[in-house]
Amino acid sequence: MAKVLTLDEVDLDGRTVLVRVDINSPLDPKTNLFLDDTRIRRILPTLNRLSKSKVVLLSHQSRPGKKDFTSTLGHARELGRLLGRNVKWVDDIYGKKALAAIENLEDGELLMLNNVRMDDEENNTKGGFDLMAETQMVQNLSMIADAFVNDAFACAHRSSPSIVGFTNTLPCIAGELMNYELSKLGQALENPKRPCIAVLGGIKVDDSVTVAENMLRGGTCDHIWVTGGVANLFLYISNIDIGEVNVNFLKGELGNSWEDTVSKASKLLVDFPECIIMPSDVALHMTGNRVDHPIQNLPIEAPIFDLGITSIRALSKAIKSAGTIILNGPAGVFEQTDFALGTVEMLNACAEGNGYAVMGGGHTATLVSQRGLTRKMGHVSTGGGACLELLAGRVLPGVASLEESAEQFRFSISKPLDHQ
Repeated sequence: MAKVLTLDEVDLDGRTVLVRVDINSPLDPKTNLFLDDTRIRRILPTLNRLSKSKVVLLSHQSRPGKKDFTSTLGHARELGRLLGRNVKWVDDIYGKKALAAIENLEDGELLMLNNVRMDDEENNTKGGFDLMAETQMVQNLSMIADAFVNDAFACAHRSSPSIVGFTNTLPCIAGELMNYELSKLGQALENPKRPCIAVLGGIKVDDSVTVAENMLRGGTCDHIWVTGGVANLFLYISNIDIGEVNVNFLKGELGNSWEDTVSKASKLLVDFPECIIMPSDVALHMTGNRVDHPIQNLPIEAPIFDLGITSIRALSKAIKSAGTIILNGPAGVFEQTDFALGTVEMLNACAEGNGYAVMGGGHTATLVSQRGLTRKMGHVSTGGGACLELLAGRVLPGVASLEESAEQFRFSISKPLDHQ
């Protein structure tokens, strides 16, 4: 597990604390009202821990050019409603208005700054921690704050000023959500209960192949069960003719990474032939209907939209008998009722089994929530890209920042902050 400072180790009462959160939420395109407040609810434990601090919130909503790219005023109001406390808001990020509003904060008050992605440096600055520290955002806010708390796990794979810029300018501390994510994912990756299986699907095939490589070569998983587009790729490189329409779809999704992904997946099949479990049948989309079809009878020129019923049963049985299940991505085109069966049964098996089930973020987490299964899972991650990067064995810049800062600023709870 990452060696980071946590809120249990520090005393931030009476201090001015910058808190980076990810409350980027789906909004109604007509009213801008929140369609889902899950991400806002997940930061409440951190804010409750900081109830005696002067809290300054940094967050984003969408990105420039998108329809839901807007100010964080609505987020401040929604957060205030959920907290039962007033959350002030300022139409600024680090200019005179923001700095004055921060200066006027009393202990226990919260202030939300405007959308950090309205700042060009946040969107365009590339480079290491030191370069991020030179941005105007970090320079201005570091002068007025005592500490930085990163509770934005879903952004931990981003290297932007609001995520890593404070590494060497302020003590950087993991918030409750960040620490929880690292602990729960670490539990699955570092000491999994056996047998440990990974179920990898969806259309981010190149990322899933990298995850499979990391888990197999690192000995994390005993078996990888492939579904969705990931299964289609492995079937293809196993000399199963999946049909031109499915090959072309894969090539379109993978683009320039096609050859590299095929090469990496092919090596995995050579090195771990018994560990990668492919479907024995698939569900085809034929004239608007679901038609289950054995693999040995392919090709049929129709899109593959789900696992076949025999494969679904085999996967469900494997999940229920596993000690640890790491799941990322749907098993098929779950948005269409006829082809949601594989994904639904996969999630049901995780909920019904006794194993420790870890759900990746993105579509998987949303489906788990919609089906009311969250409490029956071991852990449902809030981070789509960040979770996938961590599972793939990549260094998350946001976590590396916390680790580097902890080495520099580590102090006991009884010691005052001193970063000057």
